[in-house]
Amino acid sequence: MSRKGKAPIPLIKGIEVKLEDSTLTVKGPKGTLTREIISGIEVVIENDHLQVNLTAGHEKMSNYHGLYRSLINNMVVGLSQGFTKKLEMIGVGYRAVVQGQLLDLQVGYSHPTKLTIPEGLQVAVEKNTTIVISGSDPQQIGQFAAQVRAIRPPEPYQGKGIRYAGEYVRKKAGKSASAKK
Repeated sequence: MSRKGKAPIPLIKGIEVKLEDSTLTVKGPKGTLTREIISGIEVVIENDHLQVNLTAGHEKMSNYHGLYRSLINNMVVGLSQGFTKKLEMIGVGYRAVVQGQLLDLQVGYSHPTKLTIPEGLQVAVEKNTTIVISGSDPQQIGQFAAQVRAIRPPEPYQGKGIRYAGEYVRKKAGKSASAKK
């Protein structure tokens, strides 16, 4: 059995959990999330917590045991507290603007780049160069943050580009002037 999988998932006030067939539905103040539970994994709903167990005869599913416990815990935490991810834009003239459901980025190209913000995510821009993505599903937040970063990833010589907040970008040395003969 997985050590992570054995730990119970505490249910916070305001969170409702329903299990119908193999579909787990979690409702909270920030919305609703659903997840299919594969055969071999059993979810037991108790008063104030959830327990994820392996069903008998499925010992080879132990690698999924901890995974499903973490995924379900992320659903509960996301619907009660939410998740956020910050991106920083470094470069002269780099800026971001949110216009309705569009994120408009100016990152050194001859044209502005526009991205549609997925449903269920909130995007805010602080100081024109910091993008804050928040929502209840960490997978969706991470996917959208990766799409934004891929538009202009940080380059290794000057460090210009879009990076995650706190991300370390290793810098390379530029060309050295060779001695003239």
